[in-house]
Amino acid sequence: MSLLYHQLELLAPARDADIGIEAINHGADAVYIGGPDFGARVSASNSVQDIERLAKHAHRFGSRIFVTHNTILRDDELEAARRMAWDVYDAGADVLIIQDMGLLELDLPPIQLHASTQTDIRTVEKAKFLQDVGFSQMVLARELTLEQIKDIHDALDPQRCKVEFFIHGALCVAYSGQCYISHAHTGRSANRGDCSQACRLPYHVVDSQGRFVAHDKHVLSMKDNNQSANLAALVDAGVRSFKIEGRYKDMGYVKNITAHYRKLFDQLIEDREGSEFPLARASSGRTTFTFTPDPDQNFNREFTDYFVNGRQDDIAAMDSPKNPGRPIGWVTKVNADSIELELDEPQALLHNGDGLCYYDLQKELVGVAINRAEPAAKLGAWRVWPKDPIAGMRDLRKGTRLNRNRDMDWVRTLEKKSSDRRIGLWATLAETPDGFALRLTDEDGYVGAASAPFAKEAARDGDKALAALREHLGRFGNTIFTPLDLQLELAQPWFVPPSLVNALRRDAVASLEAARAAGYERPQRGTPVEPPVPYPEDTLTYLANVFNQKAHDFYAKHGVQVIGAAYESHEEEGEVSLMITKHCVRWSMSLCPKQAKGVVGVKGTIKAEPLQLINGSEKLTLRFDCKPCEMHVVGRMKKSVLNEQRREAQAVPMQFYRTRPRKPVPQA
Repeated sequence: MSLLYHQLELLAPARDADIGIEAINHGADAVYIGGPDFGARVSASNSVQDIERLAKHAHRFGSRIFVTHNTILRDDELEAARRMAWDVYDAGADVLIIQDMGLLELDLPPIQLHASTQTDIRTVEKAKFLQDVGFSQMVLARELTLEQIKDIHDALDPQRCKVEFFIHGALCVAYSGQCYISHAHTGRSANRGDCSQACRLPYHVVDSQGRFVAHDKHVLSMKDNNQSANLAALVDAGVRSFKIEGRYKDMGYVKNITAHYRKLFDQLIEDREGSEFPLARASSGRTTFTFTPDPDQNFNREFTDYFVNGRQDDIAAMDSPKNPGRPIGWVTKVNADSIELELDEPQALLHNGDGLCYYDLQKELVGVAINRAEPAAKLGAWRVWPKDPIAGMRDLRKGTRLNRNRDMDWVRTLEKKSSDRRIGLWATLAETPDGFALRLTDEDGYVGAASAPFAKEAARDGDKALAALREHLGRFGNTIFTPLDLQLELAQPWFVPPSLVNALRRDAVASLEAARAAGYERPQRGTPVEPPVPYPEDTLTYLANVFNQKAHDFYAKHGVQVIGAAYESHEEEGEVSLMITKHCVRWSMSLCPKQAKGVVGVKGTIKAEPLQLINGSEKLTLRFDCKPCEMHVVGRMKKSVLNEQRREAQAVPMQFYRTRPRKPVPQA
């Protein structure tokens, strides 16, 4: 296997171009970002001009820019989607991440296509199909185990298609692309980038007899993904692109988490040096940081590695969807306008603007934003004046444990320049018949050169002149380069003024940057197999998210006989699965028949009977499919959503199915 095959890509998110640039500066090999429209984060769009600005910066390091184009589309949106694909391609984007197969039936630019997480890739058969229709990379379902990931990788052609996997960030409880609760209850479609996050709400859990199983618990809210401990195993399973979630996240999050994984991957690459399985990063340069990355410093719901190592007992953040932070101390006294506390570590510091929190008696997280913090006479003792009235802070009393979930010192650190990314080069200064020439060769083999006429004059102090020349020649501080070695090819020590060295270096660097830009090659679009390969199934329901005629045509071309319309077409008016998930509420509450199997006195008494979720007037049913170990959240679309759709249909008539498709009746 070639070294190229073992390149590891760290893929970071960007809400906007400025965050994307910092992701590159902090070591990302690629950045994914929303374009002007049609991205699965409706509030994270960017102009074509910003895409171009980001791409130019990324390409300096050989990093790539992925544009999310991953909503499902109505027929009237297809032409705009096609034009946007061309616009971002012309702006320098390297990849389109897509969900809607209708796009494959359009005149797209020759840009590489990656399959979005929204395409719900859980099986070898689906992965092979997507490879064969032209996808060059695919992000697998977050619910897969190491063994399942390896099975998919082993079935693919590594020269045609790479495996991508989420390694950090917020977790959707549903299989991606298989959640319709938001649309059913609000008309806001997760598949169109506008999820209302019903999974983060508190629910009562009630059994078939109306008894409470849980009261006001966030039973559909997952902890955050963190695969820091599993990177080597994921590499060995075949993952080559490692994705950080977070296109809604702020600059500090992207800087910190990108830096965290950059350091881990650099160490892994170093550890595998000289082995039978050598690794390399997928872009150029080395990155150093002014801070020590720490994932706990950013918003998180505590961490889980989810299903990578099999089903775990503790993957849900049932008590709160908020950030619980880190333990920092306890309350010693509550005053009318202030709180006195003692820190676990006496040397620790509190700052104005810090965020503290605690759990009340109902185990709900209560925030305490510090307006002013002052140390007391005793080491480790502090007095803080909260921003909000203390009277409104439920159950705050002496002995209450406090966590810190925002450290302003950390925030300020990341508001400043916090990284330096450099590409190594070899510099040679040589004399020419009429002056001097500087040649720069970088670690990727690109060359830049500059020369200038100058009347040669012997240096008065040869050793001192050569030392000064080396010092001035090595000053690449305002560039993206760093010298690995400096060579002087001179017949004798000459007097070379710093101004000439600076001019040669400036021009040679510009020449090298131009050579790198000219030599950058965007990844190639995958070629679909001909004749078209059959889709693994011949019947598709609303779960396939087919929302336009071109997507229908795509599946029909690949042998699908019956193609249901997407849930957003509003043809599923009765009760259906609004979410399919690997998370199981019964398992999390120790009510699973598989857990009870073999337990004396319990075996056979626990059954996977349905449960009900209640949030105010909203009611959902949980049904359990124990063979694949999956949970279905079942419900129906609200009448108000149906009525709104009918009004919209008058303005934008749907060209896709008017009536439910019927399976053709075989002729006798």
